[in-house]
Amino acid sequence: MSDQTAALNSAVWTRKNAEFADAAAPAAWSETEITWGLFAKPERELNILGDVAGLDVVELGCGTAYFSSWLARRGARPVGVDVSAAQLATARSCQLQHQLDFPLIEANAERVPLPDASFDLALSEYGACLWCEPELFVREAVRLLRPGGRLVFLTNSVLLTLCIPELGSAGPQLLRSQRDIGRVTWPNEGVEFHLSHGEWIELLTTHGLRVERMLELYAGSNVSNDFPHYDFVDAEWASKWPAEEIWVARRVGL
Repeated sequence: MSDQTAALNSAVWTRKNAEFADAAAPAAWSETEITWGLFAKPERELNILGDVAGLDVVELGCGTAYFSSWLARRGARPVGVDVSAAQLATARSCQLQHQLDFPLIEANAERVPLPDASFDLALSEYGACLWCEPELFVREAVRLLRPGGRLVFLTNSVLLTLCIPELGSAGPQLLRSQRDIGRVTWPNEGVEFHLSHGEWIELLTTHGLRVERMLELYAGSNVSNDFPHYDFVDAEWASKWPAEEIWVARRVGL
């Protein structure tokens, strides 16, 4: 990601922070259960993370750091990294409100000012895995991980990305070529990066990671369509096709 793209995405999230973070962040910080994605799939059902107590965790593209707060309450030692000063300011406010203290670092997740091999888990929930150049995101995550450490990330599914119009919600038609989703510029919404499943596997394994799981997430039958801040997919669509995917990969070698 160029500095220009990083600045663009930071500006997008500064605006989004002003629009909804005051309400959304405290609500997310107040949740008592870890959930995944737009349709709040419970961690207790998916068992992605396992026991995180005692783990050093870096959240790459943490936003308002609600996910890090969930991990901190379970005994992990998180560090949040984000390019948006406004998002981190909201995170710090929530830390004071909930009396949780962990480091928050303003930085591009492609170049993190932290030492090599410092973490057991690198996490990105709609963070750096979506907003950073995939090659640079994965390379940096691997640098930060100890041998045996895991990279876990949640992003839009390939199929969803193919079906989202420039404005509006996903429908049943393919709207763009899979060759064109590596870099997608949305009107007034910044630049996202998406890879096909084959490209993710190639990239992860090239950088010394072993893919352990990949889960495609659907909406449950009892989920509403009320997502006031994200209207690019609804529960009806996501009950038929996977809207999101979670990848789990482990750093191998010495």
